[in-house]
Amino acid sequence: MKAAARIVAECEGGRTVLRVLKGEPPLLPRRTGPARVHLVGGAAGPLGGDELSLEIEVGPGAELWIGTVAAAIALPGRSGAESVLAVHATVGAGGTLVFLPEPIVAAARCRHRNVSTVELAAGARLVWREEAVLGRFGEEAGELRLSTAARREGRPWYRSDVTTGRGPALLGDARVLASLLTTAEVTAPAGPDAAVMALANGGSLVTALGDDLAQTRAVTDPLTTP
Repeated sequence: MKAAARIVAECEGGRTVLRVLKGEPPLLPRRTGPARVHLVGGAAGPLGGDELSLEIEVGPGAELWIGTVAAAIALPGRSGAESVLAVHATVGAGGTLVFLPEPIVAAARCRHRNVSTVELAAGARLVWREEAVLGRFGEEAGELRLSTAARREGRPWYRSDVTTGRGPALLGDARVLASLLTTAEVTAPAGPDAAVMALANGGSLVTALGDDLAQTRAVTDPLTTP
């Protein structure tokens, strides 16, 4: 399956206007507030071989919050092909984007890749959270790759590639990996299994490990205000 969605928010008269809301199953954007959008699945997956893309554009001075109504469960396909979700976001000068999707769950035998790219103009604010759950209850996790690259005012700002799979080599006993990239300055996250890193061009990266989402969100939820 190939599917694409596009969301465009612009500032008009001092308020945010959702200029474009377009999508195809399983990426169906729905307005849920004055400057809020949630993506509704409309189909299971991503399934092995799926190619999904989401384009987000926040104009100068606009503010947009994006979430999803449920976790995405990456499932294996018969061919063993990889599924891909590519998200590209641009935020204009003085704009704000808060991206808080529900987690990606790596079901057994899946092969899935999330590729995220973000472009921030001068004065843009960002909160970008990614959460991965390694396997459904009682099963081993499939293969999951999370790739994120962000630029700020035309300069490289952040780059990360994380690959998970079978075995405890990467996360130990943890089943959940969460990261939160923000233009805000974070000094000390709560929790023993969390870390904060100041970025060279301003802003912070917070990572947390946990047995479940409740543990990691105890760290990231207080940081979701840009």
